[in-house]
Amino acid sequence: MAKTKLISITVDNKPGAVASIAKTLGDAKVNILSLLATAHGPAGTIQLVTANPGQARKALDSARISYQEIPAEEYELANKPGALASCLEKLAAKGTNLNSICATTSKTGKKAVLVYSVETAEKAAAATTGR
Repeated sequence: MAKTKLISITVDNKPGAVASIAKTLGDAKVNILSLLATAHGPAGTIQLVTANPGQARKALDSARISYQEIPAEEYELANKPGALASCLEKLAAKGTNLNSICATTSKTGKKAVLVYSVETAEKAAAATTGR
């Protein structure tokens, strides 16, 4: 499990909102590793993890895009049925409440990557390492 930063950006729910953020980061040579965008009504939220959070901050600051940085965990698990459930059951058994979660893999990949933020990082670390 690795510590990471989840960048959360509130945007207007309109065509091109996600594209604009992606372009800002792409122009700054920031690689987006994980992205989740949701919208309800007139506003939406983009949550993303980048290969270089410091470079992402600089790009967003330069573009005057407001964001929040949220401590998160990145956990690699097997890309097979039940692996996600097993990981989440360990977190739940320790009383870890997930604030957000995103999992991704390629269809043929051997590993999946889970990114989540929690109420307390200590609970998450203990749950995923089996302590």
